[in-house]
Order: sequence, then C-alpha cells, then structure tokens
Amino acid sequence: MSKGKSIMVDTSRCTACRGCQVACKQWNGLPGTKTRQLGTYQNPQDVSAETWKLVRFSEGIKENGKPYWYFFSEQCRHCLEPPCVDSIGGYQPEGAMRDEATGAVIFKPASKEAPFEEVKGACPYNIPRQDAKSKEFFKCTMCLDRITNNRIPACVQSCPTGAMAFGERDAIVEMVKKRVEELKKTTPKAMALNPDEVRVIYIVTDDPKKYHQYAVA
Repeated sequence: MSKGKSIMVDTSRCTACRGCQVACKQWNGLPGTKTRQLGTYQNPQDVSAETWKLVRFSEGIKENGKPYWYFFSEQCRHCLEPPCVDSIGGYQPEGAMRDEATGAVIFKPASKEAPFEEVKGACPYNIPRQDAKSKEFFKCTMCLDRITNNRIPACVQSCPTGAMAFGERDAIVEMVKKRVEELKKTTPKAMALNPDEVRVIYIVTDDPKKYHQYAVA
C-alpha cells in the first residue's frame, strides 16, 4: 500500500536560481508581487497568498570566522499529521483536507470561516497566508492537480541542479538518508529536517536556524 508522495529538497545543491519560485507562480497562475529592495537578494521578503514558494537567503559568519550564504527554497511541508487541517476543521470541516492518495494538504475556499491567526499559529513552519480581499487561506498544494495526472510538481521539474526530487514516500526517504550519509563525509552537521513528520524533507549542512527561523519545527 502506498504511503503517499514526498519531495526531497537538498539545499547543498541549490544555486538560488529561483526557477522553482517562478515555476510555482506560472503553473498556479499567481500574480507577480510588487516588492522593493531591502538589501538582500531575497525577493519578495516572505511567502504570501500569491507567493507559495520562496527561495530564502541567509548570510552570516561561521564559528571559524568564515562567511556563509545559504539558500532555502521554502514551501509548505505537507505534514503527515497536519495541525492546520485540524485547526481549520474545528471551525469548518470543508475548509481543508489531506488527500488520501498523495498526502498533499489542501486549503479550500471555506477555510476563511476559521480564525486565520489561530490556523497560522498551529503551523510549526509559519506557512499559511490569508488573501486580504477574499479572506481565503493559501499555500503550496504540492501541485496536486499535476501529480494526480502523473506529472511531477512544477518546482521539481524546473530545478536544473537536481536539488529537488519527487516520488513515492519510501523511495524519497531512502534517497534522503543516502544523501545525508554522503554529505556527512565532508560536512558533519548535515541532516534531514523532521523527516518522520513531513512530506517535503529538507537537507541542510549546518544549523537549521542559520537557514531560516522556521526551517525546522
């Protein structure tokens, strides 16, 4: 019996081309976001109701005095036991769902009947966003419309470096384990983030907090 789908995001292979970010907008028909330069290559500054995939940039100084510049292509983690679905369901059972075949977590228009701040607070990755006009909640859908038609997510297809991979959960989990073992040979801090709790599994080579405040639950 299938355990659903999963995505691997190997940050060590990410070049921050932002192809995944653009592909997400193109496939989902999301509008461009008006932004301004705030002194960082990251743009826009946060995920939103119209930006479901965002390449985050983080820079600083390591313990050895050398600088680091890390990339983190953020999206919904599609938790195996999604607290957002429980939170919305407490107010409107038709507002959110977890697709049984794939595990994808989906928000529906009726989500607006739940208190947004409570739903956002339930997410350990700070992902849900609300549209200012419709009041509906939005986030990555794992391209459910694509994967149910035997296509891979748009972000995965767009990645030119192999930093992302999509497939059956067991196969992806095994791929993540092997990649972490390989990376540990040269970067001892390499790890997978919450692999037993989420479907979108990130691999990092340093302290997760150096990548993003909500990189790990």
